[in-house]
Amino acid sequence: MTNRRVHHPPPPLVVEVEAPYACFTRPEFKTERMSYSVMTPSAAKGVLEAIFWKPEFGYQVTRIEVLKPIRWASIRRNEVSSMLTLAWVREAMVDTTVRLDAEADRDQRNMVCLRDVAYRIHAQVRLRPHATDPEAKYRDQFRRRVERGACYSQPFMGVREFSASFRPKTGCEPIDRDEKLGVMLHSIVYSPDGESYRWFHAELQQGVLEIPREGIELPGADTRTGGRR
Repeated sequence: MTNRRVHHPPPPLVVEVEAPYACFTRPEFKTERMSYSVMTPSAAKGVLEAIFWKPEFGYQVTRIEVLKPIRWASIRRNEVSSMLTLAWVREAMVDTTVRLDAEADRDQRNMVCLRDVAYRIHAQVRLRPHATDPEAKYRDQFRRRVERGACYSQPFMGVREFSASFRPKTGCEPIDRDEKLGVMLHSIVYSPDGESYRWFHAELQQGVLEIPREGIELPGADTRTGGRR
């Protein structure tokens, strides 16, 4: 008889976050931004890393619960048309005469976003190979920061203008809503060759979005270079 040890993951880290506005941009509507109706895993991971981040571990978002009814808003705002590149930044650091003329590059764009949002994020800690401390240490540090309201940078909901607040878990129940959300970004994988993207089919069931452990790379997708390494 084989005595197999079954691994039970620890309870997930849980934090609630809310904000007056949010925009989790769908990839097919990047110019005139159109938000998903629910927070994406990549945005949730950004919130967690704003609260507590160490190079020794990463977050695996497992579930997002929607705590307030989904409401929409439309905003028109001024943006610059061009995007800064790493090469431009390097040039500007060397040549102080290089400037970005925001007035000449300005453009008005529409954004369909969410208003009055609140979510409950569930996540696990995944240690990286060079980590030397136990997972429990990082989990406790995260919990203490949430209880104190401490963060490294202000969390935001999709775009930096939409700052968010956070708190420990409450007894608030998810909304009663089912919705197929389509293909959603699961994660970005960084490698020496660049970055590649993983996706999954997202579906809201009774106000809960379950996130699979692994995403899928789209057929024929290329690795993007020039991003964060």
